[in-house]
Amino acid sequence: MSVVPSSLLPASAVPAFRGRIGRDAASGHYAVPYRYRLHVAPSTPGCLRIAVTHALLGLDDTLPLTVLPETPDTPDGGYAALRPLYEASAHLYDGPAAAPVLSDGWTGRIVSTHVPDILRDLALRFRGDGPDLLPSARRREIDAIADLCERSVNRAAQRAGELGIDGEAAHRDPLTVLFSALGRLERRLARGPYVLGDAPTAADVHVWVTLVQLDTVHRWHLDAAAMDRVAGHPALWAYAQRLAARPEFARHLDIDAVLRHHRAHCRGREAAGAGIRIVDWSAGPS
Repeated sequence: MSVVPSSLLPASAVPAFRGRIGRDAASGHYAVPYRYRLHVAPSTPGCLRIAVTHALLGLDDTLPLTVLPETPDTPDGGYAALRPLYEASAHLYDGPAAAPVLSDGWTGRIVSTHVPDILRDLALRFRGDGPDLLPSARRREIDAIADLCERSVNRAAQRAGELGIDGEAAHRDPLTVLFSALGRLERRLARGPYVLGDAPTAADVHVWVTLVQLDTVHRWHLDAAAMDRVAGHPALWAYAQRLAARPEFARHLDIDAVLRHHRAHCRGREAAGAGIRIVDWSAGPS
């Protein structure tokens, strides 16, 4: 495991525990039923991706999952329940005990806090009889979709909100990136039920959680005209609604918790007139 010392990180960052789950006992950490536990706060997008992946793989019985409150309970933005794991894993650790955490019950220490590594290890090492969320032939496409979601949707929407609606030219540039990305996803979903075809993959987890963020968090930072254009992607939002009706996606989605977490951390300016939600995330199967 590698640990980035807290002294080398910004005050708001969390040291990156980057242990990985290997193929066999020689690797140290290897997939064994009941050995590990996930600790997540699904009000954050990274933790929600982990929780959805865990549910899709049907890991409730072999890899327990602890759901933490949406709001951290310590002054530094961490969780008191995770403090013993952090202190056991890094000598004189004094940073926030933040989620997510993949912990090892045999050693009482942290394996990883790094969302991409945890997601990959869930799909590749703990899959069992679950769906193949990372088919080898599609991994580059899945990585590209994840990058599109993060850079061209999440960051672009956040950037547009930070600039505000008064700086028209600067505001327009990140919106152009956002609408281009949504258009690419719309065209994909007009051709099939899932992002990469007829079966769900990790790409769907990325896209769905990104749409949750866009429709519940970023909408408050975009003006009404921008949100009208966001809503003008019928295949994309029908897909979001369809997946929201599946228990694996809906189980850990708490929109009120997402909004409470956002309001506790938001530093942007909220635009008037953008409060109408595109999808009813609580709707069940029709």
